[in-house]
Amino acid sequence: MWLRRNKARNRVHDAPALKFACSSFKDVHSLLYDDGGGGDAASPRSPSIYHRNRSAKELLRCLSIPVDREIRIRGQAAENSVVVYFTSLRVIRRTFDDCSAVRSILRSFRVPIDERDLAMDSRFMEELQRILGEPEKSNLALPRVFTGGRYLGGAEEVRRLHESGELKKHLEGLPPAEPGTCGACGGYSFLLCKECDGSHKCYKGKGGFRSCTSCNENGLVRCPSCSCSPAPPPT
Repeated sequence: MWLRRNKARNRVHDAPALKFACSSFKDVHSLLYDDGGGGDAASPRSPSIYHRNRSAKELLRCLSIPVDREIRIRGQAAENSVVVYFTSLRVIRRTFDDCSAVRSILRSFRVPIDERDLAMDSRFMEELQRILGEPEKSNLALPRVFTGGRYLGGAEEVRRLHESGELKKHLEGLPPAEPGTCGACGGYSFLLCKECDGSHKCYKGKGGFRSCTSCNENGLVRCPSCSCSPAPPPT
């Protein structure tokens, strides 16, 4: 009787341990890998779910612009400068940081830069959509850079070209930028409209106040002294 109970107890202790028994969260990182064995996190067999998702998003972003046609900005002013579509708003921190980094990189080469701030004039967004052939505004990640009238890319492309030394080759042939800051606008590329004094409203007699057709929605016009090209026509 005692021997049978002892043998049964030995069989219980000799049973193989469960493959996964977690009394804490120390092994939760092993769930991010597909090997199922909970191996060493330093050398996983496959990338984590986060990195696979990030890589897929980067691939879709690169494929969002058609590669079967050459994207260009027409006009002599655009061909003799670098055109940057960006935003000065800090609503999305990553977008603001990317725009600031790209502008700093391009300014270090001392070439003419036509900075088109979408926060100062919303018509630049419509212009960029028309150039890239993108109907959805949400798909237009900023900044977007054009060199010599040709589309160069966004923040990732500019950083990669700068680190490899290829960006300098894309900027060769551009005239040198004039030193100093524009005395007319202080480097903002915009001035208050003289027709409405920046109110974007003009009094038309019996018609009352109407929107000014000489400026944008913020009552601003492009600075004629430092801007490489005029603002888009009012809609």
